[in-house]
Order: sequence, then C-alpha cells, then structure tokens
Amino acid sequence: MIKNAVEFFRNLPKKQCIECGETIDEQHECYGNKCDKCMDPGKF
Repeated sequence: MIKNAVEFFRNLPKKQCIECGETIDEQHECYGNKCDKCMDPGKF
C-alpha cells in the first residue's frame, strides 16, 4: 500500500523519448512520449 502519494511521484524515473531516448522535460498536463526534436525534426 502506498503511504504517501507525493513520495511515490517523486520517486518515478524521468520520462524518456520513445524514439531517441532523450529525457523529456514534461509539463504536468503532458502525456506525450516524444521529445520536441522528434515531434518536429525540421524545427531543430
């Protein structure tokens, strides 16, 4: 049983892009699984 929900979320690993493996700087409402570079490669 989870004793502290905040501690649970703090201990989750950082999210990684499914294409290149780079760590994603995500926002709380973001459910994407690709980094900005892989989402729009022509932009970078």
